[in-house]
Amino acid sequence: MLTMEEAMKQSELRFAEGEIVEGTVIEERPKEVLVDIGYKSEGIVPLNEFDEDEPPKLGDKVEVLIEVLENRDGQVELSHERAEFKRNWDNINTICQEGGVIPGKVKKAVKGGLIVNIGVEAFLPSSQVDIVPPKDLSELEGKTFEFKIVKINEERQNIVLSRRELIEEERTKMRADMLQNMTPGDVRKGKVKNITDFGAFIDLNGLDGLLHITDMSWGRISHPSEMVTVGEDIEVVVLDINHEKERVSLGLKQKTKNPWDLIESNYPVNTKVKGRVVNLVSYGAFVELEPGVEGLVHVTEMSWTKRITKPSEVLKRDEEVEAVVLGVNKDEQKISLGIRQLDANPWDTAGEKYAPGTPVKGKVRNLTSYGAFVELEEGMDGMIHVSDLSWTRKINHPSEVIKKGDEIEAVVLEVDKDNQRISIGVKQLDADPWDEIDGMYKVGDLVTGKVTKLASFGAFIGLKHDMDGLVHISQVSEDRIEKIKEHLKVDDEVTARVIKVDKSDRRIGLSIKAANYDEEALQKEAEQLDQLKPGEDLVALEHAFDEAALEVQDQEDTPPASQEEEKSTGEN
Repeated sequence: MLTMEEAMKQSELRFAEGEIVEGTVIEERPKEVLVDIGYKSEGIVPLNEFDEDEPPKLGDKVEVLIEVLENRDGQVELSHERAEFKRNWDNINTICQEGGVIPGKVKKAVKGGLIVNIGVEAFLPSSQVDIVPPKDLSELEGKTFEFKIVKINEERQNIVLSRRELIEEERTKMRADMLQNMTPGDVRKGKVKNITDFGAFIDLNGLDGLLHITDMSWGRISHPSEMVTVGEDIEVVVLDINHEKERVSLGLKQKTKNPWDLIESNYPVNTKVKGRVVNLVSYGAFVELEPGVEGLVHVTEMSWTKRITKPSEVLKRDEEVEAVVLGVNKDEQKISLGIRQLDANPWDTAGEKYAPGTPVKGKVRNLTSYGAFVELEEGMDGMIHVSDLSWTRKINHPSEVIKKGDEIEAVVLEVDKDNQRISIGVKQLDADPWDEIDGMYKVGDLVTGKVTKLASFGAFIGLKHDMDGLVHISQVSEDRIEKIKEHLKVDDEVTARVIKVDKSDRRIGLSIKAANYDEEALQKEAEQLDQLKPGEDLVALEHAFDEAALEVQDQEDTPPASQEEEKSTGEN
């Protein structure tokens, strides 16, 4: 049988510093408890090492770690916290290598993350809390979650956790299951995750889908934010699934019927409609008739008579307007509208109002190389061709006779309703003087006039009755002349003899050198004039007039030569 001394020695052998032993709470104190571990003396454990919600009671069995077997006061120093940490650390090392999953309770928020109690304290970085980290980490204090162990440091005895990886793994599994079971046409619930200029990304509980801006509404929208907001819960329609890239196309407008399905019956041609101007472009205005249905009023369909260059001259954005349906194209989803059709077309009665022969008055609105436009009434012009300005004069440009802004009289010649054109003439106000030419000019008559134009082949002389006669270069002098401008200048007054009157070709031939000829000489000169070849000498007046016009035009179009060019030309 063992003596008391031997029993005490064996008891001491069972206890060693660093060992974890079980003891019994034998006394409760304000800040500590007394624990009997079966040693010769009891140990003290601070109360703050226990869970505040479950403090130890008398008789409770607790595990403690022996820190000091006997201190200066002969007491055993114990630690419940270190015993629990060592037991839990050994347990974590045993059952959870890096990558293992373990439950834990968030203890507190610290800089950069959270402290989590998983039996021992571990660190959860803020980036690993969730897929989208919460703004206030303190909201998670006291909550219990499962965590993945991503790093264990044996030497420093610290552990790094991740909750995000578990969530992503779960979402990946859910995404795969969802893609497997999802079909186009399905209606799914989701949350708006992000908004871009081209659409919105919708979180379908782990699977992101793209809701493109063109699939948000049948109507016109300029930005996705007009339809959805971040964090909003919405229902969408699955349009397309790409299993390889795990992409899903979604639609919102597909939840309602396409308004273009019944467009032809809802908007028959010639129907009067109302709408709101939603956009103005250079070629017209878009009018919203209903959400998803817009019609185009082309700029040419805004007025029967006004010259509209910009739609903004007639319409304003957001203005409520009436229009008439001109055409419907269901396949291309286009509706053509007109505003001018609300009023009577003045061109329908233009043929009666401006019948040929009707005298008119108006202001010259514009000049072109081929004629002049005269405003007969607002938006309705009459066009005078350059050939209808004078019976007798060869006019190269209308500015020779009229100017922009002039008030003039004219006569209606023709009305082209289909092309919306009215032809008018000025010379038709008077009788054609060539009808009376026999009484005005005869061969042999001596006439005076001023030089109006010069050409290489001769000079044009302005005569009475607003007529022109041509003096060929051969008819200026008895001597041979190389350059007409060396003998005649514009506005020179000359006396000449009429040597040719051609009523059918409307031309008068003159001769300066024949001013003093007798009748026999005049006849001879006229015969020589008739024998000249138009193609070679350009004496025939119908060609002479044309050639003069070309030369005048060339002189107007050709810029003046530099001094060096003039000098070079002179030397040559």
